[in-house]
Amino acid sequence: MKRRDYAVLTASDMARLVRHGEVSPVALTQAALEAIAATEPAINAWGEVLADASLAHARQLEQEALRGHWRGPLHGVPVGIKDLFLTAGIATRKGSRLLADWVPAETAPAVQRLLDAGAVMVGKNTTTENGWKASSTSPLYGVTRNPWNPARTTGGSSSGSAAAVAAGNVPISLGSDGGGSLRIPAAFCGVFSLKATLGRVPTWPLSTSEHLSHAGPITQTVLDCALALDVLKGPDPRDPASLPAEAVSYVERLGRNLPPLRCALAPSLFGHAVDPAIAQVVAQAFAQVRRIQGVTEVEAPDDWADPLPIFEGLWTARGATTSPPGAPARDAMDPGWLRLVDAAAGMSAGEHLRRLQERAVFCRRVVESFQAFDLLILPMLPVPAFAAEAEGPAEMDRAPLVPWARWTPFSYPFNLTGQPAASIPCGWTPDGMPVGLQVVGRRFDDANVLHFCAVLEQAFQARLRRPAVFAGH
Repeated sequence: MKRRDYAVLTASDMARLVRHGEVSPVALTQAALEAIAATEPAINAWGEVLADASLAHARQLEQEALRGHWRGPLHGVPVGIKDLFLTAGIATRKGSRLLADWVPAETAPAVQRLLDAGAVMVGKNTTTENGWKASSTSPLYGVTRNPWNPARTTGGSSSGSAAAVAAGNVPISLGSDGGGSLRIPAAFCGVFSLKATLGRVPTWPLSTSEHLSHAGPITQTVLDCALALDVLKGPDPRDPASLPAEAVSYVERLGRNLPPLRCALAPSLFGHAVDPAIAQVVAQAFAQVRRIQGVTEVEAPDDWADPLPIFEGLWTARGATTSPPGAPARDAMDPGWLRLVDAAAGMSAGEHLRRLQERAVFCRRVVESFQAFDLLILPMLPVPAFAAEAEGPAEMDRAPLVPWARWTPFSYPFNLTGQPAASIPCGWTPDGMPVGLQVVGRRFDDANVLHFCAVLEQAFQARLRRPAVFAGH
């Protein structure tokens, strides 16, 4: 298969072609490796490419297909894995120089479910150190760059995952989201991601911010996300917060008629200013939402208090399981992560428990608001993608312990509540950078969020444009 033909295929396309015998898992994997070679190192989306291992796995899948044995709905589909997820026998470096040689003995449940469904892991995608921030640099991997403009950031912490999908390397990459780490890079890179309800996709080992952190896919299309979530959802005994599998197939749900939905359209939250170019794109997207049959616009909430102090306290506490290191380890660490670790060592248990209580109060307030509407729709980010080497916009306040939360005010509230929240590309700024629209649903209502996003996808037609760095060029 030619690289240019491969790069425009979705995961659903690839799975169908393999099942019909029109393309082999080996051909897809070889094309994926060629696609990666064509876009690296321009975007630096891959911490490690598993060329030999992935081709060997693809050959095994090819033989199984010839015998009529199908592992699952992703049989033969190449995927990437964010380098925070454990992969037995394969290094999991977490963007850290201190873990550069660590090879775990266990595979994370989400990774294993993709493999059990027939996916081919072609490599590990770059991430910030321990996934602590929302920009796209790490001490180990350096700078990951946006395929739409390599001078700009991808956002983080699922930096390489979003870049790899946008550049046509793989149609699916597994990422994680503790404060926006799926949705932020998806928005900056013009791809789709859903942070499903907390516990919908099981995680292991449990994050130190277990009550905030979600696992999930970044994809080119809503259908591919539904396909991946059908594979990933369901309980695992290693994750005490994991949820029972929903009876509904997300893929099947997308084929039904969209139910009537009350949508609250919020140009901002908490009074945060939105960049004028982004506000204009979002306003145009809102106009398209209003034209969708069955949508009723209702008033957006205006009485929520910004939960930033709650989030910042809980996010800082995640550093408490790492002992403050001594030299020379300190020199090897991301300075921001080191500050977090040092600060967490001084936090009291009482302070942490108070933040958890405040989180519960905020969650109740949001749940009560959602009785008046089904979906909340708002900008994913109030700022455009900034310089790739930067930690945030030029005007960012660098003094707080979690400075990135100041320019991501629309993402972290829904990690606190555990609600499903998606980022879908809805247009471009005048300089050609993608803009993401966030769609938030009630907790456990992942199916409605996906279904609505599928309708939006048809309205926005974002896949008609491709980034500057794209394996299909």
